[in-house]
Amino acid sequence: MTVESTAARKPRRSGGAKRTSAKRRTADQPELVQLLTPEGERVEHPEYSLDPTPDELRAMYRDMVLTRRFDGEATTLQRQGELGLWASLLGQEAAQIGSGRALQDDDYVFPTYREHGVAWCRGVDPVNLLGMFRGVNHGGWDPNSNNFHLYTIVIGSQTLHATGYAMGVAKDGADSAVLAYFGDGASSQGDVAEAFTFAAVYNAPVVFFCQNNQWAISEPTERQTRVPLYQRAQGFGFPGVRVDGNDVLACLAVTKAALERARTGQGPMLIEAFTYRMGAHTTSDDPTRYRRAEERELWETKDPISRLRTYMTAEGLADDAFFADLEKESDALAKRVRDSVRAMPDPDDMALFEHIYADGHPLVDEERAQFAEYQASFVSAEEGN
Repeated sequence: MTVESTAARKPRRSGGAKRTSAKRRTADQPELVQLLTPEGERVEHPEYSLDPTPDELRAMYRDMVLTRRFDGEATTLQRQGELGLWASLLGQEAAQIGSGRALQDDDYVFPTYREHGVAWCRGVDPVNLLGMFRGVNHGGWDPNSNNFHLYTIVIGSQTLHATGYAMGVAKDGADSAVLAYFGDGASSQGDVAEAFTFAAVYNAPVVFFCQNNQWAISEPTERQTRVPLYQRAQGFGFPGVRVDGNDVLACLAVTKAALERARTGQGPMLIEAFTYRMGAHTTSDDPTRYRRAEERELWETKDPISRLRTYMTAEGLADDAFFADLEKESDALAKRVRDSVRAMPDPDDMALFEHIYADGHPLVDEERAQFAEYQASFVSAEEGN
């Protein structure tokens, strides 16, 4: 995938510095915080403002493009048999880069298994993310080196981890905040409700960031809730807000405000980033079996990378040389990822029996022996041929 393919629409003039109100509601989109429209026009919001420099805009655009390229390479590597599984973030780049760039160095992040853009913002090498999906490690990075916890596969449990960590931060008197990611499907988990309860009661400095990508695998959001997800926060006693999850500027502004609120002792907050999962839930999923092509086509017109490129081009904030250099950087990243993954060793077949119990267990020993016998049967069959 090239940089051009992420931003194929023709640039449109934004009308210079003129901005309009962004508090709007349309037939296909609910009311939300928006600072950059799908057409690439800058707008104002009465409660959230942002005035990024040209360098900051170009940096966020670079983040989104490189994250998308890395994500695309990971999907291809899985299709080629180099990874066991991959969970793509395609379409969710603005939600992740915007919120990830709102963090301070001493803030701590608890991700799910799809926050590749946030990992990029926290300085985690993309190659390290792939080790787990290849089966050669259990994460590949030191969480405390980047203040970015290991990926969590169990749906929703990381919100409890984040809340507990935030309670500890408050007791230590630290001037930092915690950011917990989860999806719209996880919002139905009991762990998330429990995390909300503890966070509210203990006034924990945690921000809950829900990426509502419209689909919990094959279940649409309307089967998850009768009210907008952000409104659930009211029942637990803290504020919630819905932001345009395809608007990197709005995601940055809202998350910065929420994190600052947490750092200053005002307690938790829920952010619902209204976005869309452009690809499959994971590479084992086939979204064509449960959603219409027209739905994806509609969301393609709201692409987060295209709208920022349109704005920067119209305002003269990026030229052809910038995009050409980024294209080269994107190609180099893709090559490094491919070469590094293919150089990784094959997973140790017996490693899954390690670190289950501290002192061993007879049932695990029995299962290990059975599996070893099963593996040996393939060798015997080959020798017989």
